[in-house]
Amino acid sequence: MIKSDATLDALGLLCPLPVLKARKRLKSLAQGDILEVLADDPAALIDMPHFCAESGHEFLGQSAGDGHQIYLIRKGGLR
Repeated sequence: MIKSDATLDALGLLCPLPVLKARKRLKSLAQGDILEVLADDPAALIDMPHFCAESGHEFLGQSAGDGHQIYLIRKGGLR
């Protein structure tokens, strides 16, 4: 189990808001910190890994929560 440094609740938000809010939240974290994102938008399954690849962050994976998905992102470089 990976311990996160911060959690973003994006439940009830539709594309592109979960990714936009994750981007904003990651800015306040230190490089290497892990952000846990809670989202129930089906598009986030595609959007989160793509966002990480394009932004230089490491997508650590996703798991199922109670009616939502949990995404783990390690903050990467200064892109």
